[in-house]
Amino acid sequence: MKLSEFKSQLAQLETIAFQLPDGTLVPSHFHVTEVGKVVKHFIDCGGTERLETVVNFQLWEATDYDHRLHPEKLLKIIELSQHKLGLPDVEIEVEYQSATIGKYGIDFNGTHFLLTSKMTDCLAKDNCGIPQEKPQVKLSQIKNSCVPGSGCC
Repeated sequence: MKLSEFKSQLAQLETIAFQLPDGTLVPSHFHVTEVGKVVKHFIDCGGTERLETVVNFQLWEATDYDHRLHPEKLLKIIELSQHKLGLPDVEIEVEYQSATIGKYGIDFNGTHFLLTSKMTDCLAKDNCGIPQEKPQVKLSQIKNSCVPGSGCC
């Protein structure tokens, strides 16, 4: 989800909730401790130089159980960050700590923001010899056009 989409959804909410991939909710007393622009400048395994930019939100929960971040407050934080940091309208990445800091994508289901799993990938499969995955087909799905007497066997 891009920053503009997030802001649009956020503006329509009375409360903010983030749901983890396992279905549990981030405790409602969470804080957004950082809004930032993360630029990753790297060379992939095929030798191509790349530059990726994401907007980063860091969620944190403290022992302040009475704290509740309201949508209008988060919108003000985002707008200040856009002004001060020049945040582009790019994808959002959310950091949240469970066993270690996890990085998540973000989506919206009409009620909650969904933290979505992110996976690593090879960006240069054609340059580093990774074969394309072949679709798995069940033998029962293959139509056998070779029948006795047809001359194909």
